[in-house]
Amino acid sequence: MKKVFLYTVLIFLGLTMIIPFFMMFLISLSGNENIFTDYKNINLSFCAYKNVFKSIPVVRYFLNSLIVALLTTIGQVLVAALAGYGFARFEFRGKNILFFIIILTMMVPPQVNIVPLFYLMSRLGWINTYQALIIPGIFGGFGVFMMKQYFSSITTELEDAARIDGCGSFGVFCRIALPSALPAIITLSIFTFVTTWNSFMWPLIVTNTESMRTLAVGLTIFKGSFRELTLWGELMACSCICSIPVIVLFILGKKYLINNPLDGAVKE
Repeated sequence: MKKVFLYTVLIFLGLTMIIPFFMMFLISLSGNENIFTDYKNINLSFCAYKNVFKSIPVVRYFLNSLIVALLTTIGQVLVAALAGYGFARFEFRGKNILFFIIILTMMVPPQVNIVPLFYLMSRLGWINTYQALIIPGIFGGFGVFMMKQYFSSITTELEDAARIDGCGSFGVFCRIALPSALPAIITLSIFTFVTTWNSFMWPLIVTNTESMRTLAVGLTIFKGSFRELTLWGELMACSCICSIPVIVLFILGKKYLINNPLDGAVKE
């Protein structure tokens, strides 16, 4: 009986998550004149999608967002994995103080860093470039903290055996530690990709040409380009396009989000 109740609650919660996406897709297939009418008697078409591709360079925005999100994700995972492994496995002077400072950076609101970051990008001549969109997102305290905690939870038997066989520290990290931390790496990758893909404020500030805008910025500009009339069909069509990579990424990596985070590690 408890399982039936639990499954019923989960199905209900799942439907509450799916229905908004379904309505968004349905509205994108409806003409603007039929948005607020009965959906039983309307003809569905992909005209809104055609209008979006004609009105704004969606493909360019999409590629910019994909490049920025992928490179930021790869960079942050590499930096977080290396730093987290160093904090978890090595002893050095000032280790606890440095890790505490990294934790403190997580408590600083991102809006506080916008002005000094923009000044730095301006001094480096990186305004309206991929460097400004990617490099600031590579370094973050959350990833280092997450990977450090995960590496600390993994036993060191395999690593010790590899060192006895003559493997160096970097070899142990690449051949033993990284494969064992695959669930944490994929989880961090999903979080980073989604956050970067949905980022709006920073890309809006550091880009000033249409060729460098990301999809989130382009969607907002498209929405504001019609002062007197809101084209809901086109707006929902653009939102559907924005949602595709995130949905695909979640489907591919969902098992790592719901499995035991210690899967793949050696148990004591």
